Amino acid sequence: MGTHFYTATLAAAIAYFCGSMTIHSIRLLQFKNHASGEYRFPARITGICGPNGSGKTNLLDALYFLSFTRSYFSKTDGASVQHGCQGFRIEADYAMAEDAGKVSVVLRETGKKEVAVDADVYTRVSEHIGRFPAIMIAPDDVELITGGSEERRKFTDSLLSQLNPEYLRQLMLYNKLVQQRNSHLKQMGEQKMPDNGLLEVYDHQLAAPANYLFAERKLFFEDFAPRVNRLYNEISGHKETIGIAYTSPLQQDSMETILRKNLQRDVLLQRTSSGIHRDELVFTLGEQSFKQVASQGQRKSLLFALKLAACEVLREQKGFPPLLLLDDVFEKLDQQRMQNLLKKVCVLQDGQVFITDTHRERLENTLSVLDVHYAIIQL
Repeated sequence: MGTHFYTATLAAAIAYFCGSMTIHSIRLLQFKNHASGEYRFPARITGICGPNGSGKTNLLDALYFLSFTRSYFSKTDGASVQHGCQGFRIEADYAMAEDAGKVSVVLRETGKKEVAVDADVYTRVSEHIGRFPAIMIAPDDVELITGGSEERRKFTDSLLSQLNPEYLRQLMLYNKLVQQRNSHLKQMGEQKMPDNGLLEVYDHQLAAPANYLFAERKLFFEDFAPRVNRLYNEISGHKETIGIAYTSPLQQDSMETILRKNLQRDVLLQRTSSGIHRDELVFTLGEQSFKQVASQGQRKSLLFALKLAACEVLREQKGFPPLLLLDDVFEKLDQQRMQNLLKKVCVLQDGQVFITDTHRERLENTLSVLDVHYAIIQL
């Protein structure tokens, strides 16, 4: 383990340390394959290099954990505990505007998770979301373009939850009510006893959060779609028209009407089959379905455009740029697109950037050409 520090100019270093949000160092204990260790980030741009299995992606995931209180790659907290151990600890030193302090996420042996900023432990972990905004770009993220609608809803909800705490509260309420309604539908199916009275209560309670989330999503994508089109063309180097259509059942009916119309189907399936949890984003290239006609390079360009548009919005709303975590982005991307992408994130934006790569020389050569201030961590 080691860090090599490259200083382009004194001015760049001063600008970095006076930035709005910076993670200066991180300490890991029993987190995935990091038994223990401390890593320092003396430059705005940090390259994390090493062979496969050395822990590069896990270090990025630890940074993501500090923002979202969960892993980007693992579905459960327990999956992030080092094999053979119980619990983990992530702690980082941060600076924000004229403030400085510590942020930590601890998973106790009991399975309880504690999130603290400057030793103040949150009563509700969800209250932390948005305080240290971050955007991750990873190889499997192409599923955002080619996969099912769940991936696109997850992207939407993750971004809007960082922008607006009320959105996250309404989303959690909606998901809780849908889960309760589904449990009741399953119980009705197992017991062969209809109880539409309780279903009507759930239907009425779901209306308010559904309407709120629908309105927020609809308004958001009116501004977001043009950003994505512009960034796509800047990354790809070609002028193409990218469309993003937000579709929702609530565009035709109210939530209560939707639930009433689908009652028999829901009883048969024993789950809530329609609602804003079925919303979708439809991407087009010109007049055609993006999924069907786009090349691999075009798909990557759209993925990066979506993520960078998210960075732009977070910067405007928060007043400072989010952490940008780039995992193995060199793979399956041609040199021109890669140069355009890194110029956008390393030169034209002033946020903190972390980039993993198995080839240290390739990463150093690329960053040197851009003439940016960076440091390399070798694992």
